[in-house]
Amino acid sequence: QLHLVESGGGKVETGGSLRLSCAASGRTEYTYAMAWFRQASGREREIVASIRWNTGHTYYAEAVQGRFTISRDNARNQMYLQMNTLKPDDTAVYYCALQRIGGTNYDYWGQGTQVTVSS
Repeated sequence: QLHLVESGGGKVETGGSLRLSCAASGRTEYTYAMAWFRQASGREREIVASIRWNTGHTYYAEAVQGRFTISRDNARNQMYLQMNTLKPDDTAVYYCALQRIGGTNYDYWGQGTQVTVSS
């Protein structure tokens, strides 16, 4: 019913930039918030940034504060993550997630896109 697809991952050098995109399709009218998560090898999945779909209120993890910017295009049902000044520690699989209105957690997930930052 609702599908999320990430794109934009790749390999960059330290200090480089990437922009991730997440396309949502289906019953997107019940979206409360969307977020980017990441999971590095050997580490737990962690939230990177989130955005309230109607208000645009954002949250950022301390590790990416000032370097990453989350945004959304409500008309196109797309979410973006602009990643600047990338570090090797940013290397991870990045996932797009969606929380529905009335939901308590992020219920829908994309397949993930790999981001690799070399030294």
